[in-house]
Amino acid sequence: MDIQALKNKFDIIGNDPALNQALETAVKFAPTGLSVLILGESGVGKESFARIIHQYSLRRSENFFVVNCGALAKELVNSELFGHVKGSFTGSTETRKGYFEEANGGTLFLDEIAELPLESQALLLRVLQSGEYRKVGSNKVEHTDVRVVAATNVDLYEAVKRGKFREDLYFRLSAAQIRIPALRDRKNDLYLLFRKFTSDFSEVSGMCKISLRPDAIRLLESYRWPGNIRQLMGFTQALTAQVSQKVTPTLQRIELDAADLAPFMPIEQGEPIPVVFEGAQQPSSTGPGMSPEERQAVYKAIFDLKQKVDALEARLDRRQLPPPPAEEPLEAEWQGQDEAPARYVDLDPEEQPQDNLSLKQTEAELIRRALEKHHGNRKLAAEELGMSERTLYRKLPPEYRKK
Repeated sequence: MDIQALKNKFDIIGNDPALNQALETAVKFAPTGLSVLILGESGVGKESFARIIHQYSLRRSENFFVVNCGALAKELVNSELFGHVKGSFTGSTETRKGYFEEANGGTLFLDEIAELPLESQALLLRVLQSGEYRKVGSNKVEHTDVRVVAATNVDLYEAVKRGKFREDLYFRLSAAQIRIPALRDRKNDLYLLFRKFTSDFSEVSGMCKISLRPDAIRLLESYRWPGNIRQLMGFTQALTAQVSQKVTPTLQRIELDAADLAPFMPIEQGEPIPVVFEGAQQPSSTGPGMSPEERQAVYKAIFDLKQKVDALEARLDRRQLPPPPAEEPLEAEWQGQDEAPARYVDLDPEEQPQDNLSLKQTEAELIRRALEKHHGNRKLAAEELGMSERTLYRKLPPEYRKK
């Protein structure tokens, strides 16, 4: 199999060894008929790998269905997957086929599989083992021949230990795994993807393409891109729209250096410290103690250090870490929703902490303000701060935890 031809066919950009290994594994699994589990963070392109498996399988001429398990209403999951008969519940005015019946002979891609309720997981295990299922409200056993490709952005092993995922289903699915690397682990691919996204957007909008000088590329690579390819694409399109100009016979491309790029760079999700790069505009207000320039320099140093620590932590095998605390007030951070894009959080220099440079205190103050603004609504506060509801809960000041 020519990996480059495969990339061209499915519009996959990059030469990272881990990415190439994942593609080779997908092609090897494709003709076997095995159920496959695709692992990777939100935004890395798991659906593309599921399509590759289907296209290179013996079922390529049959249907391929995509089901986002996180988007299914919990009370209707079984009906969506297995169908229902007329009168089985309020509103069921006719008998309806489920995805397993519709996809008979083909492939069913179950994205965000960790979102399935435990009851539905048991029914899924049965259909994987025997091909048998029952429609909701029916006692008739029906059969289907469906290949399941599942995907998740959470640690299923940890979910099993916490009682959120069935152990037998985990072992059934985890035998054939494909792990897609996060974008932060593919730094050499970042600029390739950036050029692809700005080129595509420019062709559609009639605007000049954006290119980056070496110092700007290094700045692009210094960010962790927690939203992965999806976030980079949105960032690149927005950047092109803001700084580019209409194509003319004498202007085809605009080149940016680090100072040009810095004001548009996102900040680490949930962190209230703005990205500061040498040459970027600084606040003019002054306060007691440190000058604004000195304070921003300290913030930048702390922020850069945190990025390095986070990168190291991301490479650890989470299965070697102690189990998470029992407290589970919300669904897992990555489940059920795409992460909100990272945002700028503007700090008024006069309102910045003057006597303490603690990131936690600064962050706590921003969270308090957001909660007060939205009358304690955590979801709205999290959206304003550019973090998930789960992350917001972990960072809540003590006086808000019991509310």
